Amino acid sequence: MSAPSTTAARSVTCGNCSAPTGGAHFCPACGKIQPLPPGTDYFAFFGLQRKLALDLTELEQRFHSLSWKLHPDNFMRASESERQLSLDRSSQLNDAYRTLRDPVTRVEYLLGLANMRKEGQKKQQAPPELLEEVFELNESLDELRDARASREGAPAMAGLRGKLDLAQHKFESSLAEVDQELARVSAEWDRALDSGADDAAKKNLMERMNDILNRRSYIRNLVNGVRQELAGT
Repeated sequence: MSAPSTTAARSVTCGNCSAPTGGAHFCPACGKIQPLPPGTDYFAFFGLQRKLALDLTELEQRFHSLSWKLHPDNFMRASESERQLSLDRSSQLNDAYRTLRDPVTRVEYLLGLANMRKEGQKKQQAPPELLEEVFELNESLDELRDARASREGAPAMAGLRGKLDLAQHKFESSLAEVDQELARVSAEWDRALDSGADDAAKKNLMERMNDILNRRSYIRNLVNGVRQELAGT
């Protein structure tokens, strides 16, 4: 499997036969497992560019191919260093696959590579377009908790449950819309890479994706909170 076409990767040579490896998992000349170049990320691990639109079938095929090649059983008679490389690489492979197969964690990972994934106060603030709905939700949740604590609250709980069901569906719809927005900006990122966009343009796209992820996190927490409250009624 090929590694990213960077100068550092191209300059790497095999410790066994000194042949250029191009940063690959295995030496193309002698077949020995190789240490990866420093800073190799999950995209490079699979021989991919840092793009956000991935062919999941191809990713799975690469995963299974590498999983078989790197399996520790294939290194039972190898040197201690090779056996350790196999163990470490197999663990990295699983982490990389879990991260890249999901479109949201894929974006989070990309932003993390550039130290652009920032969660803070924005995560705790309701998106402006949902302020009214969040206010009504919190009121309904308070009423539900009061009714649950009251012996005479059973009749009221039925109506509150209906309101919370509607709120849950509304926020789930909002979550789907945010995911669609994230997909659109992710596509913009890929086009920016293809067109050779400058760092400022790429940073702007990353900031937009970070804001979307923060909104998504807030709405997802709302959905989970409603589900938990409904499960307790």
